[in-house]
Amino acid sequence: MIKSITVSELYKTAQSGIANIDTTTNFAVSGWIRTNRNNGHVGFIELNDGTHFKNLQIVYADGELSSFAIVSKYGIGVAIEITGKLVVTPEMKQPFELHAAEVVLIGDCADDYPLQKKRHSFEYLRDIAHLRPRTNTFTALNRVRSVLSMAIHEFFQSQGFIYVHTPIITGNDAEGAGQVFKVMVDEKKPDAFFGKTGVLTVSGQLHVEPFALAFRNVYTFGPTFRAEYSNTPRHSCEFWMIEPEMAFTDLNGDMRIIEACVKYCINYVLERCPDEMAFFNAMIDTTLMERLSTLVKADFARLTYTKAIDLLKEAVAGGHQFENADIAWGMDLQSEHERYLTEKIVKGPLFLTDYPKEIKAFYMRLNDDGKTVAACDLLVPQVGELVGGSQREERFDLLAKKMDDMGNRAGLEWYLDLRRYGGVPHAGFGIGFDRLLMYLTGINNIRDTQPYPRNPGSLKY
Repeated sequence: MIKSITVSELYKTAQSGIANIDTTTNFAVSGWIRTNRNNGHVGFIELNDGTHFKNLQIVYADGELSSFAIVSKYGIGVAIEITGKLVVTPEMKQPFELHAAEVVLIGDCADDYPLQKKRHSFEYLRDIAHLRPRTNTFTALNRVRSVLSMAIHEFFQSQGFIYVHTPIITGNDAEGAGQVFKVMVDEKKPDAFFGKTGVLTVSGQLHVEPFALAFRNVYTFGPTFRAEYSNTPRHSCEFWMIEPEMAFTDLNGDMRIIEACVKYCINYVLERCPDEMAFFNAMIDTTLMERLSTLVKADFARLTYTKAIDLLKEAVAGGHQFENADIAWGMDLQSEHERYLTEKIVKGPLFLTDYPKEIKAFYMRLNDDGKTVAACDLLVPQVGELVGGSQREERFDLLAKKMDDMGNRAGLEWYLDLRRYGGVPHAGFGIGFDRLLMYLTGINNIRDTQPYPRNPGSLKY
């Protein structure tokens, strides 16, 4: 009898104890060759079937495998099915290996296959995004991406949040920045289809807020778009956002959920992706595991924007050199300033709060000082901003004035209705999913966290 099995199933069995591995049954495993080497008598194939980060070692011997000469010529990328028996090898690098009795070619691979047995640069791999999931780094990356997605849902579902699907095509720019992609069926008549110009959403926040005022705690998790001509390692034209919204909650409650969510996600990934995270720690960032372990044990500090400006001014006076050294109240802090605060001042994760109203979005609640808003950014070492949130302005008159001053009231009257019809204090935040993935893996370019990155001047796929 031959039993089909996956590499993942084999490793799960081994984790429960080597003695549980069946060495009497003939198993059939299908996958792709990662490496193939032989000494003329015995050959070794590293096979990956897509179900597990680690490979399965296949041993094939001349005299035991009739097609030895043919199999020994199979190159990287060739798809095969191997039938044979498992041999336990506790003294070796891998706990078991499969000794091949038969090898069947399923899919040949052309000689010009661009992924050979060597390290390829991330820049090179971005140009072959359809093939890079087959490399070790992107195998690990996409496994963690999948697990992290589940962590988001499990966290909010366990907290009683309702998952809401917000629209991708909308009629407003939530942030008011004007950097949007327009959706047009006829360029000569851009408003003909919807009756107004449609745009791809920059945020699901405005659309999820009404659901918070019906279900109390809600979240949306989906794609968002920004038409920014930016090629920095942290910006992309298309990315996924996690945006919870909570009724009867102020900024302090908002920050409590942010801290709990980030810690939950890190622990979830560390527990479920040990092999992948060990790979990132060894190959991408040797401080990764220490940094993540430190963060989940830390109490997140809190500091006002005004106090932060004073500390940055003191740093400049003391001789610290910033590229942007003209520190003044009202400025939008740069990554170098954020990293200084979290790495040098508090030496850990930090909530920066109460920003000047002029540099934050119109929907943020005005503080009693009339100058700042109830907003927060979570800053973490080596990255800077990871999460942004705020208490929303629930007072109709103040929000209406803000919108009138900005000139964005037309078309958003429905948003103001939320304050007229049973409005309550509420708060929320946004986590850039791809940036969170960067932080968890040590990958330093957002283009390498996304299956098919979208950036100015690049639309190959």
